[in-house]
Amino acid sequence: MQLITGVTRGGEPYTPAFVMAIEQANCIGCGRCFKVCPREVFDLVEREALDGLEADDYDDDDYGDDDDGFSDDTAMVMSLKNSLDCIGCGSCARICPKNCFTHEAQPLQA
Repeated sequence: MQLITGVTRGGEPYTPAFVMAIEQANCIGCGRCFKVCPREVFDLVEREALDGLEADDYDDDDYGDDDDGFSDDTAMVMSLKNSLDCIGCGSCARICPKNCFTHEAQPLQA
């Protein structure tokens, strides 16, 4: 199976790994991945009740409260909006404080 491969400016082969999933149970909804993504792959959505936990049960105290326009009692998480637009740059994985992303190299389509 041949994978999608490119070449860096230095002439080295590069195999991008594309975002396949977000572990929403770990996501704190900080929006960092949304901000760094050059292709609008993500969308911020309300967290559905996961395992019976309330919004206050999630550990997001390390990131402080900011005036982001969302109610403090509404937990938000990232979701995949346009996963096929992912270019495999990996910016989302590098900036995520909770390591929520799964990436995979993809086969070349004939």
